[in-house]
Amino acid sequence: MKKLDAKKFIEILEKTYPDATCSLDFKTPFQITVAVMLSAQCTDERVNKTTPSLFERCKTIEDFANIDIHELEQIIHPCGFYKNKAKNIKECAKKVLENFNGEVPHTMEELLTLPGVGRKSANVILLEAFGIAKGIAVDTHAKRISNRIGLSSESDPEKIEKDLLKIFPKESLKDINHLLVWHGRNTCDSRKPLCNNCTVKEYCEFYKNL
Repeated sequence: MKKLDAKKFIEILEKTYPDATCSLDFKTPFQITVAVMLSAQCTDERVNKTTPSLFERCKTIEDFANIDIHELEQIIHPCGFYKNKAKNIKECAKKVLENFNGEVPHTMEELLTLPGVGRKSANVILLEAFGIAKGIAVDTHAKRISNRIGLSSESDPEKIEKDLLKIFPKESLKDINHLLVWHGRNTCDSRKPLCNNCTVKEYCEFYKNL
């Protein structure tokens, strides 16, 4: 996709999804960090049903670090993979307290040192907590859409991100994450994509080959 097409592609998606924003509910940088961890292999809707009681129980990072692991597991159980997620949440809280004076770091390099935080999660935290958009969070929606449209032929999220960063202008990075997620949920479904309703089908290799 050429730069001019990429700009038009984004403009169309912005008109299609004018309300596209982060779907996870949070109030603090550490809350979005926890919410992103819980969202792995889980819907944002389910996470948002789980976090109110979790954030009521754990009001501070210290609370997350000190909560009994079994109690934490019980609270986040509906989000799946609860044992591993609970372990990462507690260890992440301890690392933020010990290494970053209780403040969630706001660089990619530092975020990647936190247990349970990979590049995709770090991109989301940077954007949602700090308004920093230097990368693109390649989740299942971004991966699927990138492969279908022909933005990237890669399967590895980091390689897909590199391809996308070559295509989309820097000023669009704050929006592209949300737009791809909303397009994936509402139109470019994994099983039954609504190709005839798609507003960007003229750019899509998948559609052209139907």
